[in-house]
Amino acid sequence: MAQKPSIPKGTRDFNPIEVAKRNYIFDTIKAQFQHFGFQPIETPSFENSETLMGKYGDEGDRLIFKILNSGDFLRDFNENLIKSIQTALVNLRKSIDEVDNDEFDFDGFRSNFLKEFPIALRSITNIKFDERLINLNTLSEDIVFRIYNIVLKSNVLREKLYYDENLKFPELTNIIFADFYFQLGNKYVGNYITEKALRYDLTVPFARYVVQHQNEIDFPFKRYQMQPVWRADRPQKGRFREFYQCDADVVGSQSLWQEVEFVQLYDAVFSALKLEGVTIKINNRKILSGIAEVIGAQDKLIDFTVALDKLDKIGEEKVKEEMLSKGISKEGIEKLQPLFELQGDFSEQIEALKAILSVSEEGKKGIEELEFINTAISELKLQTANLQLDVTLARGLNYYTGAIFEVSAPEGVKMGSIGGGGRYDDLTGIFGLKDVSGVGISFGLDRIYLVLEELNLFPETISESIKVLCINFGEAEALTCLKAIKALRAHGINAELYPDAAKMKKQMNYANKRAVPYVVLVGESEMSSNTFTLKNMTNGEQQQLSLEDLITTLQ
Repeated sequence: MAQKPSIPKGTRDFNPIEVAKRNYIFDTIKAQFQHFGFQPIETPSFENSETLMGKYGDEGDRLIFKILNSGDFLRDFNENLIKSIQTALVNLRKSIDEVDNDEFDFDGFRSNFLKEFPIALRSITNIKFDERLINLNTLSEDIVFRIYNIVLKSNVLREKLYYDENLKFPELTNIIFADFYFQLGNKYVGNYITEKALRYDLTVPFARYVVQHQNEIDFPFKRYQMQPVWRADRPQKGRFREFYQCDADVVGSQSLWQEVEFVQLYDAVFSALKLEGVTIKINNRKILSGIAEVIGAQDKLIDFTVALDKLDKIGEEKVKEEMLSKGISKEGIEKLQPLFELQGDFSEQIEALKAILSVSEEGKKGIEELEFINTAISELKLQTANLQLDVTLARGLNYYTGAIFEVSAPEGVKMGSIGGGGRYDDLTGIFGLKDVSGVGISFGLDRIYLVLEELNLFPETISESIKVLCINFGEAEALTCLKAIKALRAHGINAELYPDAAKMKKQMNYANKRAVPYVVLVGESEMSSNTFTLKNMTNGEQQQLSLEDLITTLQ
């Protein structure tokens, strides 16, 4: 039975028209990136796991696609884990004397076993035991006591090594091996069967790139990058597991003029796409830190911001419930009420925030930064976009330290954010390069596509793959057409020859289905007069032209 063709959920195929529309968006964004002075880079589709893990918070980490190491690594690891346990017990047996069970030194025995196991593991697998990933001291007292009894009663351990075929202790293997896997080992083993992961976004790989190539970069460094990313998310409208991001970042400058330029860049791109009326929402992480300070939740800033970021999705009451579940006090949450009720334009919200954050120096600094950006944009003016302060905007990512951006589609279009970004003062610090401030934004190509489609904003000519199709009447006629096609292409006109000398109706239907605006017919009369008959497929008009006139007409 033939296999039914399919693709994984959250991924898509694109037909030629869809690709043409996507390229229209790519080209428009790229043109604006270049107008603003950004330079292109590319990074690998997958990174070392340690590069990505821990950079996006717990929720983000769960959405990272991990790549299994090649080969039957799990089987090999299982075998080596068993050998390591056995070796540890052999060595342990050499160092203990038979004692009465009533006098069993539980802590001493466990301590000795837990010293021997990492040594054995490293010697057999070359894997250095990482105590940060797994705490062996959580081995239950019952497990350790049973291990002790087996070791004590297995006199054969005095003389045999783990690789001796006659040395069998399935009970011992089952006890420790199962405990390691189900109590501790899943996290530990998982760390070593996957050492690479598909990139989750373009920002963290960019930070890695900056550190790795710091001696080749001129700072401040303005880069743009347009590549796919992958997230193990639940697929739904506008949310995919594989999608493109189009990023622009500046590193090596703390100037707030960069934030001003990014607001202008968003406006320029969406205006060029004729997508008018988008809202550029802005907040500042320092304001969020100040609010957390005011409500006494400084130590729960991430929990607070992750919950607050869901306000538009789940509503005020659910956000409050999540904050309570994360340990934020009821009294603290009550102090947030003015925040939930904040209204007015940008300036009016700023004045209200000044009252709420009057006792927080960090919060006041955030207000100053937002005021600077708003004042500059008010002077410079935006073409079609709107700048809006949204103090509930948190974006769950935990590397933003200053301004936070999120772009929403025009009113009436139900779609998640179509862009976002922010300031990160020390993202490169996680890779060893301290005090390099950066700020960046991202465009969500796939969601922008859906919005343009819904609003019918793609140019009508975007699906034109060729301008003219030459009809094939036979070998001699086809050769004449190909000579003309060569000349047309040299003048920048997309043209092609129908490959087979099929019936006229079939060739014309092909042209109609591909929405080709013109066809060229070359028969015996055209060949004798050295002319070409050009037919307009829209109105049916025909004209007989020389090659020079044909080129001029099609241009």
